[in-house]
Amino acid sequence: MEERTQAYLRGRFGDHYRRSEFTPPPDANEREWGFIPWTDGPGETMVRHRSLLDLGELGEFLQRKRPKHVYFSAGRYRDPSASSMSAKEWRSSDLVFDLDADHLPAVELGEDSYAQMLAKCKDALLRLLDFLENDFGFEDLTVVFSGGRGYHVHVRDAGIQQLERDARREIVDYVRGIGLEFEQLVDEEAVAGTAGRSSPAQKRTLSTEGGWSRRAHRHVMSVVDDLLERDEEAAIERLMEYEGIGEGKATAALSAARQNYDQLAAGNIDVHPAFFQIAKPLMTEVVAMDNAPIDEPVTTDTNRLIRLPGSLHGGSGLEVRRIERDDIDEFDPLVDAVPETFRGHDITIEVTDGGPVELGGDSFTLEPGIGTYPEHVGVFAMARGRAEKGPE
Repeated sequence: MEERTQAYLRGRFGDHYRRSEFTPPPDANEREWGFIPWTDGPGETMVRHRSLLDLGELGEFLQRKRPKHVYFSAGRYRDPSASSMSAKEWRSSDLVFDLDADHLPAVELGEDSYAQMLAKCKDALLRLLDFLENDFGFEDLTVVFSGGRGYHVHVRDAGIQQLERDARREIVDYVRGIGLEFEQLVDEEAVAGTAGRSSPAQKRTLSTEGGWSRRAHRHVMSVVDDLLERDEEAAIERLMEYEGIGEGKATAALSAARQNYDQLAAGNIDVHPAFFQIAKPLMTEVVAMDNAPIDEPVTTDTNRLIRLPGSLHGGSGLEVRRIERDDIDEFDPLVDAVPETFRGHDITIEVTDGGPVELGGDSFTLEPGIGTYPEHVGVFAMARGRAEKGPE
């Protein structure tokens, strides 16, 4: 990044911070703070091990330093400005989740546009919130657009504050579906045996109430509905895709699904041995579709630094935006996270990496060379390393 470009961005970041108000996280004075300044050269230097007392009033600090990135710690400490983690004396930590579009299995890097990547990341966010709200019953949640490639969720319920890494790892494993076995989800109960049996039979069901069992049951019913919408030949061919299922078992399983739909809908997956054999491998599909593909080390790290809501992301020029829970469905990061400071006027940039940009509700094509674009597009292109500041 050229010096002129860097100076322009730093100045405009300062203008944004002069126009903004900031709400620090709870217990802000007990947290470590860090930031990355605008520096010459390709690398970045993190300034960390600062307390809020070191920085001063948050808004004034941001206006004065105009940093490229700003962070605070998930952890709370007796001495947050101590230079080593042991000397800080950890007290408690929020539970933080990070979803990064670049790491999502559903994202096709090089194929998906930035907008498509972020849309897929929001789908993953909604799955994560389903786990946190419905499976764990967490209530104190803050959802944040990271300003870059995804979303953060901060959980601040009192019950999780003292959890150490191993306990946080168990939460990670649960939302990722790691180590989940089909047998763990199935409830078995003895039922009256049929004629000729000397012992009771076993009825195997999936709970429809919640947790991974509900997700597994939902997927089973989705497969059943798909089968019943097909003609018989196509349905049998679909069932024969599962390992160990020949035409005979496929025919029997399909017949059982047709005749016992209400029982299946109630959770009974033991309507026929062939059907139960098919239900079992569906677990792999359930985990692939319904897990929350979080960045695991972020959640297990009690000392993690995370972006400050309201600050700007130096790699995009977009705002790190707190989102109200009821607004998530309608939230469009490429519209709603565009700072007002950068709207309403044009600037000249020299494009070095041309191509499409979707931002502010419009689509643009960056043409190589010097051109004039809306400032929010120019800032985005410069922050992403696709342009330099053009002549005035």
